[in-house]
Amino acid sequence: MEDCQNLSDSKLISLSESIQHFLPDGSSVAMGLSLESLIPFAAAHEIIRQRKRNLCLIGPISDAMFDQVIGAGCVHQIKAAWVGNVITGSGYNFRRGIETGTLKIEDHSNLTLAMALRAGAMGVPFMPARTALGSDLFKTNPGLKSITCPFTADHLTAVAAINPDVAIVHVQRADEYGNTNTWGNLGVSRDTCLASRHVIITAEEIVSPDLISADPNRVIIPGFRVNAVVHFPWGAHPSPVPGYYNRDHQAFLDYRNDSKTETLFTKWQHRWVDHIGSHHEYMDLLGHKRMAGLAIKNHVFSEPVDYGY
Repeated sequence: MEDCQNLSDSKLISLSESIQHFLPDGSSVAMGLSLESLIPFAAAHEIIRQRKRNLCLIGPISDAMFDQVIGAGCVHQIKAAWVGNVITGSGYNFRRGIETGTLKIEDHSNLTLAMALRAGAMGVPFMPARTALGSDLFKTNPGLKSITCPFTADHLTAVAAINPDVAIVHVQRADEYGNTNTWGNLGVSRDTCLASRHVIITAEEIVSPDLISADPNRVIIPGFRVNAVVHFPWGAHPSPVPGYYNRDHQAFLDYRNDSKTETLFTKWQHRWVDHIGSHHEYMDLLGHKRMAGLAIKNHVFSEPVDYGY
């Protein structure tokens, strides 16, 4: 697949193909961009299966996803505001990486990371801000500099742009050409897609372009900026997907226990990652009863809007 395609070319490929083609070793990859929902766990697991190495992970709150990719030995650097397990706190693989010195960290606040990606999306080298002034972030983050405003002489922070090699975003629905509809807390998804050199979309559903264009305000990134579209239902599990399934709290509690030691994590990876080749196999492992328990029970629909002219 070429990076630049005809707008009418289908970008629908398998998850393994998308990771193999667009995420070489040494890449910087942004994931977990919608905070605690729509986390692309399936894509992260494919990164582990392909034994990618020397990656830089970028994201505000990755939940346990970053910890899993770290535990598999895929990562050399993190640019993040927080890494761990939202329910239980510590990410044990992340902690082991920091304590042993095998993992490099660039500390951010949620705001500095968002502004770095906004600068990248805008094509400017930095964003001025008042955030982080007086904090220890300046000691650990080379992307933060103290500057003086040329207009007011105010003391400001310059937040350096971040342009990831790849953004991986999970959405509710997409067409085969890369146009997407997604809703809920979008976090920094839109800016990150615009800032990144390549974009991989994983989607609960593949729908017609007419359905996507009927609701244009929910298109977070135009199809011509997307490189690959992957159909992967339950691709964000155990995080929630608004309108599709709820957060699997038990999965995060189980992962806490299954990652306390390297040996336990290896067993977890063997079961939940290494031998999963498709969304069908993952759904079979989850089981119908568990999926039914996580499915949306109380639907809350938005008000319809009129795009007429």
